[in-house]
Amino acid sequence: MAGEFEDIRRRLEAISEELADLAMQRLRDSIDAGGIELPVDERRLTRARRAVDKATAILSQPDDTD
Repeated sequence: MAGEFEDIRRRLEAISEELADLAMQRLRDSIDAGGIELPVDERRLTRARRAVDKATAILSQPDDTD
């Protein structure tokens, strides 16, 4: 992996963890409030986390230079 992407990859990993934490908090809040359905915010946060994880994976791939 190109060294210039390493910092960005690390930041994306941290963002992914933050999004996962927020999604879990939304779930806990919903359960505590007696909810039986997934909160809309949790779904959006999970989708965003998946997108960030995809970007992280792309940046982790080796360069295509021959």
